[in-house]
Amino acid sequence: MYAKVMNAHEAELMRKSGQILAQVFQEIKDFIEPGVTGRDVSDLVRRETKALGGKTVLLGFEGFPDVICISINDAVVHSIPNDIPFKKGDVVGFEGFITDSAFTTSIGDEPLPEVKKLLETTEKSLYAGIAAVKDGAHVGDISAAVQAVLDTGGYGIVRDLGGHGVGHYVHEDPFIANYGIAGTGDILKEGMTIAVEPMATLGGYKVFLDRDQWTFRTKDGSLACQFEHTVLVTKNGAEILTKA
Repeated sequence: MYAKVMNAHEAELMRKSGQILAQVFQEIKDFIEPGVTGRDVSDLVRRETKALGGKTVLLGFEGFPDVICISINDAVVHSIPNDIPFKKGDVVGFEGFITDSAFTTSIGDEPLPEVKKLLETTEKSLYAGIAAVKDGAHVGDISAAVQAVLDTGGYGIVRDLGGHGVGHYVHEDPFIANYGIAGTGDILKEGMTIAVEPMATLGGYKVFLDRDQWTFRTKDGSLACQFEHTVLVTKNGAEILTKA
């Protein structure tokens, strides 16, 4: 399904959904530390989302068994939470739906310099991509902006996964690659909601689907990083819906 142009009422519902997700993610950031498990985070998400009046739509989506994706180290996206405690130095990504957002962090003390740079550069590429969003822009404008930042670090840019339309369904067209050529691809329209979602690795760009049929991992075992926001396309730019 292609992303629809939202009417004023639908856009306001997306804003409310985005703020619930942003608040839940802040709770996660305050909660995680060595010894906490993915299952602990999942339980937190269930409680906080319900308390804020939201609904966790990921549970049951195409058979997914939990309310949040938690991807550790070489896992890029879509991993299922488990009972293994986070260790100091783990690089962990958290992803939620339907207003879609994600962040990656290092557990414990200050991360290694190369990990810190990966996290900072990937987040910087997210905002570069968002800055390219506006009515009449091409999807390739976003892709090129993200790539320009990630290329400065020489990172592997995941090619099989990327941003997308979002709102009425978990994933909608258009697909928004994290590499490309400005001025190419689908044209954005005011009122559309899309997820800008850069994913980068400390190694190569190739990924594979793990045996659980959900988790995408880096083929070379390198650390991966993901940041994401859902934005509303406006006449002159983008409104970030999932930022606190």
